[in-house]
Amino acid sequence: MQFSDISGLDEIKESLIHSAQDGHVAHAQLFLGPEGSANLAMALAFATYLNSQSEGNQHSASLEKLNKFIHPDLHFVFPVSATKNISGKDVVSDSYIKEWRGFLAENPYGNPVDWSTFFGAENKQLNISKEESRNIIRKLSLKSFEGRYKIVILWMPEMLHPSAANGILKILEEPPEHTLFFLVANDVEKILPTILSRTQIVNIRAFTDDEVVQHLRVLEGLENAGPEDQRMQKLRQVATLADGNLNQAIKLMSEVEEDSHQLFREWMRLCYTQDYTKLVGMMDKIQKIGKEAQKGLMQYGLSMMRETLMILAANEISEGQEDVISQEKRLIRVQGEELKFITNFSKVMSFDKVERVSQLFTQAYYHIIRNANPKIVFLDVSLKIGQTLR
Repeated sequence: MQFSDISGLDEIKESLIHSAQDGHVAHAQLFLGPEGSANLAMALAFATYLNSQSEGNQHSASLEKLNKFIHPDLHFVFPVSATKNISGKDVVSDSYIKEWRGFLAENPYGNPVDWSTFFGAENKQLNISKEESRNIIRKLSLKSFEGRYKIVILWMPEMLHPSAANGILKILEEPPEHTLFFLVANDVEKILPTILSRTQIVNIRAFTDDEVVQHLRVLEGLENAGPEDQRMQKLRQVATLADGNLNQAIKLMSEVEEDSHQLFREWMRLCYTQDYTKLVGMMDKIQKIGKEAQKGLMQYGLSMMRETLMILAANEISEGQEDVISQEKRLIRVQGEELKFITNFSKVMSFDKVERVSQLFTQAYYHIIRNANPKIVFLDVSLKIGQTLR
């Protein structure tokens, strides 16, 4: 993983590179970002940058090992749980390192649930055990093999067992020479204060819509596609749905084959006209798409409610406040056919209706996550939206 593999976030990359060039690399850094951000990817890229550089030149052999996550001076600690084949004191990161490398290669923006599914944890609770802290101390007692730094990337310190946290406090505060700790977290509130106080925080923001589109564009091989290409319109819709969560965007791309806007527009039209025969037919269609696509449709609905709210707010502003109206319109994220639809849709909406429909989408999303029957959930919310719109 290199900085060039991460879409956007140039300001963060430049800050990290400058800290390395100036010799001001903090020995314990916390890469803090929301789920689906580049916090893990950025830690991996920074580790690659630090240990592939020597007097300004890249070492191709080290770079290849770092890109495959097999460099001898790059160590990983991550939450695990017992499986059918691994139990007891063997439930540590080293026992799952092969699976971990596969997971990173497949999607470095994944979350603990994705990781748990990947290595077959069978819905068991993940954690970082006390035995892990002993392994960290043992590994760092050795000299570096070929890199300038020994680097430990600790993913999800929120899941550190208190005894494990206490076990690494001293080495985290006073590590051996040329030893770095990169902690990667989503929720600062769940990190033990004793760990947090010993780290320098590197805030990783969520991706912008344009950055998500750029990543998906490369992933889908659409670098040469024009802005009017139908496939590019799908990327923009997925980026809007994901709301900065690249992991969610990747999942949506793999499961959402239907045009979200077209499906949502037809759905809202049937709700408004209360055409129950066609609504039931649409519910049959929605039931057949994947769970991620069903969740994505609800998320798209919430996104459209947000855009409707922006248009209603701009329309409410009195004449003579052109600056305020312009500011409100700049907050609108959709364009083209989506903007045309939302502009017309807002004519039958009000602030109260937006709030009510948003609540319906949120409740339905929760029920889909809880594995409720999607046909019943979507039909129920359709009838309630129809009542609200009329």
